[in-house]
Amino acid sequence: MAFGKKTSSGDTPPPPPPAAPASSPAAPDPVVLSQPALVPETIEKSTQKKSMADDVLLTSDPHPPETESNVDSMTVLRLQRARARIWTDLREGIDLKALARMDAKAARDEVQSAVEEIARFRNLDLTPTELAQIAKECGDDMLGYGPLEPLTERDDIADIMINGPDTTYIEVNGKIQRADIKFRDNQHLVTICQRIVGAIGRRVDEASPICDARLPDGSRVNVIIPPLAIDGACMTIRKFKKEKLTLEKLVDFGSMTPSCAKLIMAVGRCRVNVLVSGGTGSGKTTMLNCLTRYIDHDERIITCEDAAELQLQQPHVVRLETRPKNLEGVGEITMRDLVKNCLRMRPERIIVGEVRGPEAFDLLQAMNTGHDGSMGTVHANNPREAITRMENMIAMGGLNLPSAAVREQIASAVNVIIQVQRLRDGSRKVTHVSEITGMEGDVVTMQDLFHLEIAGEDANGKLISTQKSSGLRPKFYDKARQFGVEKLVLDAMAEAYG
Repeated sequence: MAFGKKTSSGDTPPPPPPAAPASSPAAPDPVVLSQPALVPETIEKSTQKKSMADDVLLTSDPHPPETESNVDSMTVLRLQRARARIWTDLREGIDLKALARMDAKAARDEVQSAVEEIARFRNLDLTPTELAQIAKECGDDMLGYGPLEPLTERDDIADIMINGPDTTYIEVNGKIQRADIKFRDNQHLVTICQRIVGAIGRRVDEASPICDARLPDGSRVNVIIPPLAIDGACMTIRKFKKEKLTLEKLVDFGSMTPSCAKLIMAVGRCRVNVLVSGGTGSGKTTMLNCLTRYIDHDERIITCEDAAELQLQQPHVVRLETRPKNLEGVGEITMRDLVKNCLRMRPERIIVGEVRGPEAFDLLQAMNTGHDGSMGTVHANNPREAITRMENMIAMGGLNLPSAAVREQIASAVNVIIQVQRLRDGSRKVTHVSEITGMEGDVVTMQDLFHLEIAGEDANGKLISTQKSSGLRPKFYDKARQFGVEKLVLDAMAEAYG
């Protein structure tokens, strides 16, 4: 069934289907083809139960004319046939539960041995390279993420966007391009989605068709499946680079100037309350990770996230994660529940991965009650809009507070807003470092310490921009002196005077 359709010239052969747990009464030992489970008797038994794929493939002309135009088609047909037969025998003769108990390398070696034994018994016409490729595809489908496995191993990809079983896009160097991978069908894609979310104890099915999850490396995963996704299951993966990004590397990438980096280092060190603002995919979580690098190692930090992404290097970190409803529709733990609870856990800093609802009020309360240096991210297009967004999110909680009171709470709680943006040439830059200075009437007053100016674009379509310092002394300068980082602040401001 996995390989039931003959592909035309130039098509890439589809991967084997995901393995479904199946009992294997003939295989009492943990896995393998060296056991009676995959000896010729098992293979002969599976041969008697021909798959639909074999029926279609075997009706083709076994001796097509040898012309250049059909050589590729014949190769594709031969590989497709071999895959179908190997997969049928592998599924019949391997103990998946025992395979799951093995470590990753041993399990893949076991699958490799199984594929080689089947190929020998069947006398399949495969080169060593083709056999190794089929074994890798079988291992990816049974133990990994199927066709996604090669993409998850690449470090130059920022996002993987799957729009149904036949369409996958990736973002490389800030530009979106189509990837040449496909899933067998929608059920194959849904099975891979379920494997990813199931690894962290979550589920995605018709009763709960939306789910946020994460990969073992911290990459963020969002899944939405039919009936909500009309054209098939959709999965979006925000990948984390294997190499941790730092402010120094962001300077090398041109995301900010060295002077701006110095100011952000001081902000992270001297326990200033910070909001990182930006649009989707602009680099908010990356900036938050960079900021947390400058937190002292003797501070107790508690993080609250929908899917744990932050990669803090400090030893004293408590990570909390929200929980969706169970099958009975109860048991949900919201971000607001986490923020409220962490106030009872003796935190010194509270970090909220993304502020998107009424928890904004609880975070402001924490910032105003002795938890200096707390941080969070918010979706907004500029620092002024970030304040408005905070107001709106507090209103979502139904607290019926006067607007003036909410703005005063924001002005007294938040010290600095760092605005990051993904520009139209694909680059990600810090566009503003703004400080909230207080209130004038009902208006929250702000001053830009750094801002980005765009002068135009070069012949290659890259934007020409400069990041300028205002030269103003920050209001948090006295706090910087208490923590011994006033020189960083003065050096950053000195850029304005050459």
